[in-house]
Amino acid sequence: MGEIIIAPSLLASDFSCLGCEARRCEQAGADWLHLDVMDGQFVPNISFGAQVIKDLRPRAKLFFDVHLMVDRPRRFLGDFIAAGADGITLHVESMDAAEITQAIREIRAAGKMAGLSVKPATPIEAVYPWVDDLDMVLVMTVEPGFGGQGFIADMLPKISALRAKFDRTIQVDGGISERTIGQAYAAGANCFVAGSAIFGSSDATQAIDNLRRAAKN
Repeated sequence: MGEIIIAPSLLASDFSCLGCEARRCEQAGADWLHLDVMDGQFVPNISFGAQVIKDLRPRAKLFFDVHLMVDRPRRFLGDFIAAGADGITLHVESMDAAEITQAIREIRAAGKMAGLSVKPATPIEAVYPWVDDLDMVLVMTVEPGFGGQGFIADMLPKISALRAKFDRTIQVDGGISERTIGQAYAAGANCFVAGSAIFGSSDATQAIDNLRRAAKN
């Protein structure tokens, strides 16, 4: 499955000091920084766009893991690539099959990591046509759009089914804590997006260390 990757979700941070929060994640030992882009249409919330990511890019050397929860995201790929994204994950529900294929090609042609995500109600089989072209698949373990939700354990079989077909990075996002990370790791995930579990802690370094240990225990 590869090494455990911990990716704090900036959505759970203090938005009045995003640069400081990005640096805090890096200093605390995070591997990636997860950046949720939401447009208020594909999901019922609005977060931030490419300009914020561009401004954050000089503040941290972490891998910038950009999750586009937007309608017709291919329109914006160039903006996020130019802003400094290292990886871009799209939702299989946000485009038709032809657009998904083209978007993945564009992301990889730019030298970036290409990911595809599924909502809880979407069968994991929806990503299978593209598994040979993807670097990562994200299995949502909450309904996308808001932080602080509870982990949906019914998603664990989706992770296991995917791991049987996909030998690269499997990411989970939603409700990841010391209590739930071990279940997701045992099912086959190796990349964990955590918001409240890290930003809600007074000691981000300890929180990240605890998540790593809990994954294997």
